[in-house]
Amino acid sequence: MVPEDDEILFTNFNYNPDYYYFLYVGELKTYSLNYFVQEALAHRIPNRPIKFVAIVPDICIQYNYANIIVINPRGEEEFISDHAFVQQEKKPRRSWRIDSSRFMSAVSNNSAIRTLIDRILERQNQLYINLYESVLDMTLDQIERVSILGPDKYIARQFNNKITQYKALEGVVPLADHKVCEDKDCLLKTTADLRSQWTDGIFVSGAYSAAGINSAVTYNQHQVESRFGATNDVYLISKFIPHQLDPTVLAVVANDQDVYIAGIADQVIVDGNRFIGSKFPSLATPEQKQKMHEYTVRAGRMLGEKGYRGIFGCDYLIDNNGEILFLEINARKQGTTLEFCYTLEQTLPEGAPMLPELEYYAVTEGRFPRNTVEMKENLRKIHWGTYNYKIQTKKLTTGYIPQNPYERETFRKVANGELLKDFVILEHPGTNFLVMPGMFLARVVSVARNREDVDEGLCQGVGFIQQTIVEAE
Repeated sequence: MVPEDDEILFTNFNYNPDYYYFLYVGELKTYSLNYFVQEALAHRIPNRPIKFVAIVPDICIQYNYANIIVINPRGEEEFISDHAFVQQEKKPRRSWRIDSSRFMSAVSNNSAIRTLIDRILERQNQLYINLYESVLDMTLDQIERVSILGPDKYIARQFNNKITQYKALEGVVPLADHKVCEDKDCLLKTTADLRSQWTDGIFVSGAYSAAGINSAVTYNQHQVESRFGATNDVYLISKFIPHQLDPTVLAVVANDQDVYIAGIADQVIVDGNRFIGSKFPSLATPEQKQKMHEYTVRAGRMLGEKGYRGIFGCDYLIDNNGEILFLEINARKQGTTLEFCYTLEQTLPEGAPMLPELEYYAVTEGRFPRNTVEMKENLRKIHWGTYNYKIQTKKLTTGYIPQNPYERETFRKVANGELLKDFVILEHPGTNFLVMPGMFLARVVSVARNREDVDEGLCQGVGFIQQTIVEAE
């Protein structure tokens, strides 16, 4: 059992010394990816069964997941102030999504987690921590014999910086016209000077941004001032290119030569820069896919030369003339990682390593295993799409969608022809939650044999989610 700790809001984990454990620290949305990590470790540690402990910030009405520990400083504050989790007649709980830095710091400094790690290390020589993104605020790897099963966090931080990316990839991949502004005054002046030349809009991004946060497509100077006037960052500004497709390539780099391409999906982008989901396979032509494959290998080798090892992604756009332009590197796992694992599992030869096993070899040995195989074509005709239901105004949940643990089974059945199509709704928190603007309420994953059926599943899933919410007062 985890030692008692007021900072732990919920746990169903009981320690069993017969198992070899690893930790997952991150959101529930990538919980199931740990089963692939578990299977990868089982290939290397065959003498003991493998289990993982998932330390998550997600606050839900209940948890249909094994070995969960919930730590959320914002949720803890609410719990202390009004006992919102235990009152019989209670006001709505809040669906808190805290930033990664605060969550990782809370986990790293939690005495119960550190005591648990000490106990685990009494029975095994090494403890791996699996992360969605390697971040500096995760400091548990400073404990002797504890290591992150992913990219070096200092190198990941360096290459999540868009300024660093563009400087490193100049002349390596095709880039849109761009400039770097060292401060807010430079940003305001440079965008004003370029406005008459870049008439389709100017994309402004802070050095660090993701999923539309800290970035915007601007069409006039008022938008620049209102969106970035209160900040003083280093900015990357680029000419906005009208386009039809926003492909993303998922990959793994093992060294300065070996880069594995998992696949290409199309991102669904709204408002110019806000990511809400992905669809596979990409609508790019075979020639365009081959070019993006080549560009991503180039980017991966650059990362490999700098010491990066593990999963990463590259985002592109394809303009109205069919030309490809690089947008950014994501030096972390992508939102498509889990769905690509399910796709690869149904497509590659039996026994071929999945992405977490490739990352394990890349991180621990700087190579890929000998039986590594890329997916050359979509042999099983698997199509899928994801939709992240993000709240724009404050909502109250009045219904509950059960937590679905069968996404992997859905991919298998569609690939085998047992199902023509199906969809699952994931990570809904439950009834009587006050969901704040900017929060993700739930995700829909739709799997089928064609894109039309995928879109139908996404539409139906969104409809179910909408039935569980009302406008909050």
